[in-house]
Amino acid sequence: MSKIVIIAGSPNPGSRLNGILEYAEKVWKEKGFGIETVRVAELPASALLHADFKNAELLRAIASVEEADGVVIAGPVYKASYSGLLKSFLDVLPQSGLQGKISLPLFIGGTIAHLLSVEYALKPVISALGGRHVLAGVYAVDQWVEKLENGGFQLTEELKNRLDRAADEFAEELSWAEYRKKNREQAGIA
Repeated sequence: MSKIVIIAGSPNPGSRLNGILEYAEKVWKEKGFGIETVRVAELPASALLHADFKNAELLRAIASVEEADGVVIAGPVYKASYSGLLKSFLDVLPQSGLQGKISLPLFIGGTIAHLLSVEYALKPVISALGGRHVLAGVYAVDQWVEKLENGGFQLTEELKNRLDRAADEFAEELSWAEYRKKNREQAGIA
């Protein structure tokens, strides 16, 4: 089964983004996908900022992305762009780090006015990393994710519906990619 890596680029461990990721992750787990999450904020800051390719934790995170079939790039939007924390991780990926992978952006921001930040800020970087198969993804507004007293999250029905569609499309694309890969292998095509 295909492997999904979630690159979570929020500097805030209690971010509402976690509610979105937990919801989508549940959908993919139910479909049998292997999932790994790279929480960029948990990587050693010095290694990340200095691109220390001798750091084992940083190398493991990069290897996780390289081994993935699908990559979810998730983060908050600040000042009309994704977080600098997320950018610092994308900067240490190899030049072809997203080549051949299906990418799904999942973002959250304070206002719908920053909706196009995914199109104009993130997608060019994905392209520069070799990513050619980028799904539309989901942009959510903070008010659509309520933090609950027990530490959980409550998502609006509209957001759940949008996440269901995006998660299903991502799963379908990954399944088709796996099917095509198996057919090429059986036919002896590299």
